[in-house]
Amino acid sequence: MSDVTIDTNRTAARRPDADAPEPGAANWLKAGIGLVGMVVVVWAIINLFLAFGYYPEKFHGKVVIGILAIIAGVGGPAVLFYFLNMFVEGLPRRLSGRVIPYAFLLPGLGLMSIMLIYPAIQTINYSFANEDSSKYVGFDNYRTIFGDKDFRESIFNNLLWLIIVPAIVVAIGVVVAVLADKLSKRGEQISKSIIFVPMAISFVGASAIWGLVYAYNNKGQTQIGLLNALYTKLTDNPQTWYQISTARLNSLLLMVILIWLQVGFSMILLSSAIKGVPEDTLEAARIDGASEWQIFWRVVVPQIKGTMITVYITVVILVLKVFDIVYVSTNGAYKTNVIANLFFNKLFADNQAGQAAAIVVILLLAVTPVLIYQVRHFRREEMA
Repeated sequence: MSDVTIDTNRTAARRPDADAPEPGAANWLKAGIGLVGMVVVVWAIINLFLAFGYYPEKFHGKVVIGILAIIAGVGGPAVLFYFLNMFVEGLPRRLSGRVIPYAFLLPGLGLMSIMLIYPAIQTINYSFANEDSSKYVGFDNYRTIFGDKDFRESIFNNLLWLIIVPAIVVAIGVVVAVLADKLSKRGEQISKSIIFVPMAISFVGASAIWGLVYAYNNKGQTQIGLLNALYTKLTDNPQTWYQISTARLNSLLLMVILIWLQVGFSMILLSSAIKGVPEDTLEAARIDGASEWQIFWRVVVPQIKGTMITVYITVVILVLKVFDIVYVSTNGAYKTNVIANLFFNKLFADNQAGQAAAIVVILLLAVTPVLIYQVRHFRREEMA
């Protein structure tokens, strides 16, 4: 019995005692250094970027500011995560394992809160204030904008954009993707490259390009605008295309610009989805006597439906925020205004910060259901 007792005691001595401290329990100093280091890094980065804004003359030029911004923007997060890792490793092992996923998500969530959530809350707050945000006026801003003819016109125009642009972008994207898939490999690459090129152009640049297409000169002068050059072959009277508010033709011409820009995006995603359709199902449909048209509608479309919805929702969100094209082309004149451009003019031209904030809140409320649907759609796609 004594030998057994001795052996048992020796074994117990070799095993970690239940009452012994956890392996990480002695590292509180390490955790403290990590915590202090994180605070110092965040404080230094914030103050450095504030100094860029308030005291640029102290940095002797924009080049120096740019170099320091790159160093701080890249090196700062690296040092921050170094101290964050030190802090997590310094915690007791059991606590460290639970904290580590949230710890490394915290900087990203914090930045998102500063850049997105806080401004959104502040905007909602300012929407209940007067023109210089010095006094609360209740719902006066909302009553004013809903009674404003320009606002109602902007809402109507945005609805037109929502109805027309996403549907046409998806439709043309599907057609181009299907036709390009029928070409040789070289022909497909060339055609897709040409159609995708507008995606590299900014909205302002595209508006300037199409401004030349819609350009107008007086009757008798040489028409440098492509559309008027063709139109005057049929009639002698050139047309001021942006000023035609009848049937919202000018708004439709602005929509053409966005469609031209986004078809490449739609084509690339839908082409990938079409190539992912199993050849076995296509061959089975052909053996069963289905025509190419029937194969497209009954075999291909159901299998790329998820991608089509994704493209459609993405373009819907873009359309709700459309601003550059309208601002550069007409600045909302001739009944072409949209919500984002109305907000810009209210804030910077009319100096009505309260009404501008109310318009943004309404736009935010309009986008939110679409975003919620998109997130749920992505989740369903992942689970499928």
